[in-house]
Amino acid sequence: MTKPKWPSRAITDGLDRAPHRAFLRAMGLDDAAIAKPFIALAGTDNQVTPCTMSLPPQIAEGKAGIVEGGGTPFSFNTISVADSMSMNHKGMRFSLVSREIIADSVEAMMRGHEYDGLLAFGTCDKTLPGMMMAMVRVNRPSIFVYGGAALPGLWQGRDVGIVDVYEGVGEVYSGAMEEDELRRMEEIAVPTVGSCAGQFTANTMAMVGEVMGLSLPHTALTPAVYSSRKALARSAGRRLSELVLQDGILPRELVTIKALENAAAAVAATGGSTNAALHLPAIAHEAGLSFPLARIAEIFARTPLLADLKPGGRFWARDAHHVGGVPTLLRIMRDANVLHADCLTVSGQTLGEIANEAMEPDGTVFRSAERAISPTGGVVILTGNLAPEGALLKVAGLKRLVHEGPARVFEGEEAAVEAVRARQYKKGDVLIIRGEGPRGGPGMREMLGVTALIYGQGAGEDVALITDGRFSGATRGMCIGHVGPEAEQGGPIAALRNGDIVRIDGDACTIEVQLSEQEIARRIQGLAKLEEETLPPTLAKYKRLVGGAADGAVTH
Repeated sequence: MTKPKWPSRAITDGLDRAPHRAFLRAMGLDDAAIAKPFIALAGTDNQVTPCTMSLPPQIAEGKAGIVEGGGTPFSFNTISVADSMSMNHKGMRFSLVSREIIADSVEAMMRGHEYDGLLAFGTCDKTLPGMMMAMVRVNRPSIFVYGGAALPGLWQGRDVGIVDVYEGVGEVYSGAMEEDELRRMEEIAVPTVGSCAGQFTANTMAMVGEVMGLSLPHTALTPAVYSSRKALARSAGRRLSELVLQDGILPRELVTIKALENAAAAVAATGGSTNAALHLPAIAHEAGLSFPLARIAEIFARTPLLADLKPGGRFWARDAHHVGGVPTLLRIMRDANVLHADCLTVSGQTLGEIANEAMEPDGTVFRSAERAISPTGGVVILTGNLAPEGALLKVAGLKRLVHEGPARVFEGEEAAVEAVRARQYKKGDVLIIRGEGPRGGPGMREMLGVTALIYGQGAGEDVALITDGRFSGATRGMCIGHVGPEAEQGGPIAALRNGDIVRIDGDACTIEVQLSEQEIARRIQGLAKLEEETLPPTLAKYKRLVGGAADGAVTH
């Protein structure tokens, strides 16, 4: 018989591999197990955030599925820097950095141990793109399994989630809510384990994974606490063993330009997280493809908003699951002519075949193209003399798309938060937070804390906020992030001064400051060099390596 070409045979076959086999036997493996393909289960199971605490039973089921399918499972964990715990302080600098650490660490394990396949589990925001990047980079048979979202809580007769708590802080500062009332909301707003319950970054990227074909159908929107997630994980393990044994589909066969276009369209169609425009280019980069912000802008512009999901809409991931999940989304995207239905998935089906089996849209959570919430997607990319490389605005749920006013400039998030807490801003202001880009931060921090404060104070659409950092998928309001080039790279945002008039037009997709190009250049040339901050080693290395946000803020 011809020996299999699995990478793991470099560990198991031959006389000089007797020591390796001895270690494998010490792990409880026998000849039959050693003869099978070695399949890794990479997880982010830990006890640092409720997002990841849904994973242990799912990983166990995935392991059982691998055995049923004819593979031998090996499990390991990697890190998860929880946005829930790192938000609104300097710890957030490590959130985006963790995406790179996850991808690097999984690659190290896959190549160091020569595993033949990868079953990747992720839940908290950066764990999803980090795992997908590793899958594409290593390019061995792989399936991504999302841990699932939490359920919303019930407070005063309505569903609430974590964003209501963030905005409640602003309401307390403004006097619209009592602190005891906020405490009661805090106690019930996140009643289960799982990722954030709305169409924020985790659910958006889970949906991206399913639309790109890296996950089995219904993986993205089934809630974390539903028992059906165990069956999904078991099926994923079983299917992955089949792919390895059959020399089957590889991640780079799935992550094509057409698949990336499908993913971007799905983000726009659901009013998903602006962070997807950072992660999609990074995933593409691992496949050797260019998928920059400008390309994403074209797709966002031609895609209608077809799902009424939070934070801009009314419904939760749970609700979307109940009316058909991603397969139904694929169906309405296909009918709206914004889906490449011939793209393949790890299930062996095309997206079109999955759409054919999907439930019809309910007309409320998911809309047909004829009843689209808006003719263009829930996220737009702005360009102009303030952001030559682009900036991102989530328009889903906004009552107006144009804002013009004087700049109020802050060097970093902390200064802005202090001013907002004290309500030191006026209606019409444009708050500028700079020095928070991938290099300038370093780490491109999320600004959910400050945006939620503004919204909680009732000024969500009275002021605008612009940053070279980024926003949480839960952010809402006139908030523009990912401004490029960032201030650290001498972008125009570095030239702004208090009182400069800035105009944002979501209809025209423009962002302009009323300054001539010559004045912008003169100001940037005259900027004093800031004193270099002494950075922790991980951040210092990241700052040296990281690229711009428009290309995914990748480090290699």
